[in-house]
Amino acid sequence: MSRSVSRRRAQSVPDSDTGDKSTVALKKEIGLFSACGIIVGNIIGSGIFVSPKGVLENSGSVGLALILWLVTGLITGISALCYAELGVTIPKSGGDYSYVKYVFGGLAGFLRLWVALLVIYPTNQAVISLTFATYALQPLFPSCFPPEKALGLLAAVCLLLLTCINCLSVRWATLVQNVFTSGKLLALTLIIIMGIVQICKGHFYWLEPAHAFDPLEPYEVGRIALALLQGSFAYSGWNFLNYVTEELIDPYRNLPRAIFISIPLVTFVYLFVNIAYITAMSPQELLASNAVAVTFGEKLLGVMSWIMPMSVALSTFGGVNGSLFTSSRLFFAGAREGHLPSLLAMLHMNRCTPIPALFFTCNATLLMLCTTDIYTLINYVGFINYLFYGVTVAGQIVLRIKEPDMHRPIKVSLVWPAIYLIFWALLLIVSVYTEPVVCCIGLVIMLSGVPVYFVGVYWENKPKCFSSFVDKMSRLGQKLCMVVYPAEDEGKKSDGEEKESST
Repeated sequence: MSRSVSRRRAQSVPDSDTGDKSTVALKKEIGLFSACGIIVGNIIGSGIFVSPKGVLENSGSVGLALILWLVTGLITGISALCYAELGVTIPKSGGDYSYVKYVFGGLAGFLRLWVALLVIYPTNQAVISLTFATYALQPLFPSCFPPEKALGLLAAVCLLLLTCINCLSVRWATLVQNVFTSGKLLALTLIIIMGIVQICKGHFYWLEPAHAFDPLEPYEVGRIALALLQGSFAYSGWNFLNYVTEELIDPYRNLPRAIFISIPLVTFVYLFVNIAYITAMSPQELLASNAVAVTFGEKLLGVMSWIMPMSVALSTFGGVNGSLFTSSRLFFAGAREGHLPSLLAMLHMNRCTPIPALFFTCNATLLMLCTTDIYTLINYVGFINYLFYGVTVAGQIVLRIKEPDMHRPIKVSLVWPAIYLIFWALLLIVSVYTEPVVCCIGLVIMLSGVPVYFVGVYWENKPKCFSSFVDKMSRLGQKLCMVVYPAEDEGKKSDGEEKESST
């Protein structure tokens, strides 16, 4: 993590070996359609197909559950609007990590990166890939659960295949994302159309005003807040486009446009898919199902019911691709700022893809597949992940105060971040109140990064033997991956280091 080592890395391979290093950079190859594919593809994973019952279970009635799906969509849109301003004001890849570091300093940024590096991305990718394997193998094991070894093997193959595609070409990776996002939207459109058909047939008992708000459980403020939290987590991934800002074509226009298109689209899909489910199942049946879309398909599709499990498999396959794509850019940005080994900030000489960062996130995920506590880890850091959303939006207000004259191609009213922060604070209070142990463990995991920061990043004068070892390993990694440090980022990196050394 030494910053002096990072600077030498850009010069460690002679020009004769690397060619013109000025051409080695993240290429602007993500247009508006692909940008929308990244947002929609990362938000819509397996949750809407498998288990949307958390909102219904805690809201207390069908009508209130549908209202909460709409409310969480609106709140997500507000937070995305705040991120749009930050994304064009600080046009750097890395998303909230880059914004938190810029506004609050190196330690705060590193803690955001630390949690993502240690748990969030590896565990999420492992869970999504295992979900893909489960539904892909379901036709081969119709009457029982697939063997664990088969699940792990197929999940690993999925990860390795998609990592190779991301290493080979950004265009191939975005093509995969676009295709599979389109596929999952078609599957959800099919569900919505079948729901409309059900309504036309008169199957809308639970949507009638007289019955929609019949309480399944007594209404409780705490449970309604938990339902909002469940709904908010269902929109996770809305900020992933900010991780690849530097690869967007015309980011000042396409970043906000992609957000304004994608968030309303996802909100519409979530709301009407849940309406469709209610037309085919009673609330009790929905709550009893572990895979709502599969149960829905079995009731309405007959011999074509296999479409639903295959849709889940395709959706999660695209979700793994999107997560690999964005997580590698986060680690690339962290290494470029001197918070991770410099090798992770290097790009392939010809393909201009962050191969070391992709290998890193893939290997971390493969290690997670060997553990049995993946879901437990996600629960611990889910609170911290949501905590940093609020910290980032608060940074928008702080930046307005600290640098009022900063160029802002988009400038939203401060009313919007204020509304989001009120909502965010209420959800955090409910989280701490209902699950104090989980939240405390999440905080401990985050704070474990503090000594790592001071030893790995802040301490510059490390022993020469250590620097020499890191130097040799970085050169070996360069040769194996055929990567170099982007020359045009050197100036930016130096500026960032000077700012960090002054904090």
